[in-house]
Amino acid sequence: MAVAKYADESYTKLTRIKMQLILLSLILLPMAIILLQGDLGSSLVFIAFVVVFYRERLFPGLFLLGIAMVTVLFLTLLVPHTYLVVGTLSLALILIGLVQKTTKNIMRVVLLTLGILTLVEGVNFLVDKVLKPHQQNRIKALVDPTIDPLGIGWNVTQSKIAIGSGGMWGKGFLQGSQTKYGFVPEQRTDFIFCTIGEEHGWFGALLVVGVFLGMLSRILYIAERQRIRFARMYGYAIASLLFFHFMVNIGMTIGLMPVIGIPLPFISYGGSSLCSFSLMLFLLLRLDSERNHYHSWRNISSLDERL
Repeated sequence: MAVAKYADESYTKLTRIKMQLILLSLILLPMAIILLQGDLGSSLVFIAFVVVFYRERLFPGLFLLGIAMVTVLFLTLLVPHTYLVVGTLSLALILIGLVQKTTKNIMRVVLLTLGILTLVEGVNFLVDKVLKPHQQNRIKALVDPTIDPLGIGWNVTQSKIAIGSGGMWGKGFLQGSQTKYGFVPEQRTDFIFCTIGEEHGWFGALLVVGVFLGMLSRILYIAERQRIRFARMYGYAIASLLFFHFMVNIGMTIGLMPVIGIPLPFISYGGSSLCSFSLMLFLLLRLDSERNHYHSWRNISSLDERL
């Protein structure tokens, strides 16, 4: 709400560096505070705001930078460091040979190469020096789940066994052997999706995914029909946050995402998560119910007083 309010109030001035820094600080400050508590998973959720900025045509380079960083991250984890550096330099030489030989084009290639190499070194520093040992082990297990199936790869391995054993229709409610006998840790919270897959099979898992996609589509539809930027940005923020939780939680149970410990919205056990997501949706529905009565976020408080 703070990001949406500030962006709506200062939209015509957001081309100024000062305004952009203030807007980014509204995201980076709580992200940094959460990181200081050692909760990497919750801090990464703030990356979802990139979708909001992309929709509002703010910081267009930020979205491309995010894609580049994720790509470099996976390449750094999968490819040896020396090969990645040599490959980057070789690609730079090929580009210099292909583009028109002007100082401007050569400088662009050089800056791009330096940027990629900086990202590579930054990712290596992050993984080796910043992340804690258990977080490093989770990344290693993502790259190679068989590296330690009885240790760091236990959660993901057992989760995939549970989902696969459910077959098409599942084993039945509370009849899953992997989840019933506790082979999968944290199955009521972070790994709740494997319980759904084992007990209700492919059909049940597909139904859950379909419900989530339907809810996200509805939120985006509601966001697009808002008359003010504040309400639209708030709607997109909710959709992006829910999608991030949904994508990462299900992805880590099937071995496509690192295990970072975030809940599956409205399904994982936990009162604070349920209350937070519910309040976000209720506020959006409240804004949508009165969308024809206000034309600026400043009118919302006065409208509530009249009602």
